[in-house]
Amino acid sequence: MFVYTILTYTVLIDEDELPVNFTVPIPEQCSPTWEGEILDNPNMKVSGSSAIQCYCPANGRLLGNINPATTDGIDRAIAKAKDAQVDWAKTTWGQRRRVLKTMLRYILRNQDTIATVACLDSGKTKVDASFGEILVTAEKLKWTIQHGEKALRPERRPSNFLMMYKHNEVRWEPLGVVAACVSWNYPFHNLIGPITSTLFTGSAIIVKASERTAWSSQYFTSIARASLAACGHSPQLVQSIVCWPQTANHLTSHPDISHITFIGSRSVAHSVCASAAKSLTPVCVELGGKDPAIILDDVKNLPKVASIIMRGVFQSAGQNCIGIERIIALHAVYPQLVSLLETRIQALRLGSPLEDPEVDVGAMISADSFPRLEALIAEAVSQGARLLVGGKRNIHPSYPKGHYFSPTLLVDVLPSMRIAQEECFGPICLLMRAETLSSAITLANSTIYALGASVFGSSKKDLDTVVANVKAGMVSVNDFAVYYAVQLPFGGVAGSGYGRFAGEEGLRAICNAKSVCRDRFPAWISTAIPSAVDYPIKNAGRAWEVCKGVVGLGYGERVVERVSALWNIVRNA
Repeated sequence: MFVYTILTYTVLIDEDELPVNFTVPIPEQCSPTWEGEILDNPNMKVSGSSAIQCYCPANGRLLGNINPATTDGIDRAIAKAKDAQVDWAKTTWGQRRRVLKTMLRYILRNQDTIATVACLDSGKTKVDASFGEILVTAEKLKWTIQHGEKALRPERRPSNFLMMYKHNEVRWEPLGVVAACVSWNYPFHNLIGPITSTLFTGSAIIVKASERTAWSSQYFTSIARASLAACGHSPQLVQSIVCWPQTANHLTSHPDISHITFIGSRSVAHSVCASAAKSLTPVCVELGGKDPAIILDDVKNLPKVASIIMRGVFQSAGQNCIGIERIIALHAVYPQLVSLLETRIQALRLGSPLEDPEVDVGAMISADSFPRLEALIAEAVSQGARLLVGGKRNIHPSYPKGHYFSPTLLVDVLPSMRIAQEECFGPICLLMRAETLSSAITLANSTIYALGASVFGSSKKDLDTVVANVKAGMVSVNDFAVYYAVQLPFGGVAGSGYGRFAGEEGLRAICNAKSVCRDRFPAWISTAIPSAVDYPIKNAGRAWEVCKGVVGLGYGERVVERVSALWNIVRNA
């Protein structure tokens, strides 16, 4: 490990891998003086046209129209990526690292522009853009630069007694062209993340961005493509498309796509997986969750925990697949936690972050979910839950065309209520009471989802009990979602999907795992078929005895059994 660390450091300062400076055009909408047309009825559809209408969900201002990809356009994009990948697959680790370093430098030097574009297209605040878009993208790039080669170098595997003369290894090779169908809630990170991993494996990628963030995907894609071009490689390795749902099936069923990463809803995932099955294309599926945060009685600093909960619930207006959707507090801390959260949630300020810097929570991507959220809250209240803050859509006095939902606090929620079972994906804080550690774990495991989870407390025994028994793909102890900030494998189980991206497992998942077995000492020893079992077999009885002898020699429990098996081979061979 020490030697590898020294080598890694040497690679990082290798002059051949130094990042390259480049520029890309900055969208005019990023200018502080830009004022786009405010739409009367902000939505993606344009009357009499197939174009995608892009607008800022915080204020309803028109960003522009994007022509959606057609089936022919998808074919052309895949063909370009496929051609470019042939040469890219031959590049060295150092050449690939240089591209990622170049991309990382641009991101670090252009954080304001990237955050502004993300805010314009998704409605989030700049703080949310920093944490959820820029920081995690920088970490993914840095992790891949530092650890990607180690994850993908050929890995030696053990042999056995019969095959002791063989050398065994697994190689991780490029798949060719892969696809990523990504969601709108983190338009920068969800797009650059799969590009980062794919390029480092030696493959090319088609990224299908959500039509809801089609405008920003153009600028974000240009960063990746310009990074490649600046380093002397084909920008065609990265293709970004947006299309209406009825066209997406052409991409997900395409025979030249070797792997699909899907981030989105359960309902759409069924269609994607069914489409991919036509070409037997493997899919990594991340479907969101109903993540619990369990608060134990012995938590030492409840105000500090409340701050983490606030970030976990209201980050990106709650539109976060690993956001905290349920807070399960033991009875001793429950009343105090309710009081702490009520005061802080009441003080949250809604608004358009680029026009009003004194904003805590931005807009939601659209108003489509508002009727469902209001109905879930009203139903829960009718069944005994208490609504302490919010609970309905907010018509902002300064931004009436924006999509705002009031930050909400709903307490005394029971697992039988629909709002405790369905993913809200909004700025809604739910509190549930648990009498014991066991009942808290039961509540945490009471939904179909199992993506992430958090637990806060002091007793190592109790914390370990939760970690071991909560159904989730990821768990943070005394924190929220930090597994993603260190590039651990990301994904869930059950209703939250399957497969992993990020980390070593994520890189390897988009490679061809090629098993290679060869002679360790080819000049001295290699496989030879005993004459008794060589085709055509002359004596079936003797052949069978040889076969039994081989099995006994390799797997006999005692030395005497193995010696007897060897003698059986010798006298029948």
